[in-house]
Amino acid sequence: MSTLALLGGDPVRTAPFPAYKVIGEEEKAAVNAVLDSGVLSRFLGTWHPDFFGGPEVQEFEKEWAAISGTKHAISVNSCTSGLYAAVGALGCGPGDEVICSPYTMIASATAAIAFNAVPVFADIDPETYGISAATIAPRITGRTKAIIVVHIFGQPADMDPIMELARRHGIRVIEDCAQVPLATYKGRPVGSLGDVGVFSLNYHKHIHTGEGGMCTTNDDDIAERLQLIRNHAEAVVEKKGVKNLANMIGFNFRLGEIEAAIGRAQLKKAPALIARRKANVRHLETALAGVPGLTMPKVGPAGDHVYYVHAMSYDAKATGVSRETFVKAVKAELPPTGLREHEGVLMGMGYVKPIYLAPMYRELAGYGEVGCPFLCPHYKGKPDYRLGLCPNAEDAHFNRVVTHEMMRPPMTGPDLDDVARAFHKVAENLPALRAHDHANAPTAEKR
Repeated sequence: MSTLALLGGDPVRTAPFPAYKVIGEEEKAAVNAVLDSGVLSRFLGTWHPDFFGGPEVQEFEKEWAAISGTKHAISVNSCTSGLYAAVGALGCGPGDEVICSPYTMIASATAAIAFNAVPVFADIDPETYGISAATIAPRITGRTKAIIVVHIFGQPADMDPIMELARRHGIRVIEDCAQVPLATYKGRPVGSLGDVGVFSLNYHKHIHTGEGGMCTTNDDDIAERLQLIRNHAEAVVEKKGVKNLANMIGFNFRLGEIEAAIGRAQLKKAPALIARRKANVRHLETALAGVPGLTMPKVGPAGDHVYYVHAMSYDAKATGVSRETFVKAVKAELPPTGLREHEGVLMGMGYVKPIYLAPMYRELAGYGEVGCPFLCPHYKGKPDYRLGLCPNAEDAHFNRVVTHEMMRPPMTGPDLDDVARAFHKVAENLPALRAHDHANAPTAEKR
């Protein structure tokens, strides 16, 4: 049995893993065509034929709508912008509540605050890590205007019960699809299930344009409001003849022609890239069989998972080794990934600290000295952001979840086998790690 690298032995592998580099000749040609055209953007912030952007933007939107099974796709310059626009388009405002997941990128909840609505956090399912109808229902009040459902880690939430609950209460639903492009729920594309879907094209997503995003909807009115909020609504509504002026406060959330051209090329690659992720996960999970304390991700009722990250559950009781020590030991056996060397091994404990534990929520500090929306006189509820609010989310983050990204293309079978070898090597050395944990425990704990 070889000595662990954490304890002075040689690592399983030192050569960096291959970079996730999906930009190629197709994107270069697309960018050059835009440069040759001389049109880098064609948006005008007024009611004009160019209000909807240039040819690449409009073609990208048509192509995205087609693959998402929706009537409309509206491009934006980030998923965050898209979430803000979605909350505004659905009419959320002061005094309203928006139910959110606590276990996601913080912008998924900040979008509510952008329009002075108050985020209310529903706990997550302990196996799939997304909010569910069962956890949402107790959070619904007469102030609930919308629900933002995050399809986390690459797996769609269980949407049918959520949509039934929402429709029964007259509540709108936003799908945060940042981590699930091309995923399906019971055969239906994500982004077509709620009132609005919002996708990310940030550089570390499945496909990307550097920065960018896309909103999808089947509702003509919502589509118009998304377009208005994206592009200086207050300057456009009069000439366009818009009568509902609620939330018609515009931004510049516009996507450029270069990004749209890259996105069109990326969209063609998406099915193969996602298929490769799924195949890599199957390979890796087979190779990880028998590692004590590890449970592989559960694929829930959606029946699909596109693996933004590979999120496993760790049981310290099964190994007698803390999650921190176990993860450190595995990481010590493996190299970083190309283009992201500064991040070290792409593996970590938990995902993000539950959002409600961030300073803004703990201090109820929002807009101005008044603290809107939390302490806004229009809000008749009482914000609840205490520790213990969402026990499943807290347990997942602080105790159980182990995530990694070492299943992305172009990882090969031998690359994945090296990852598995690192886990098995650590499993074979659990007695040494228990001794390490004991030797490094606080003095009071040793006594």
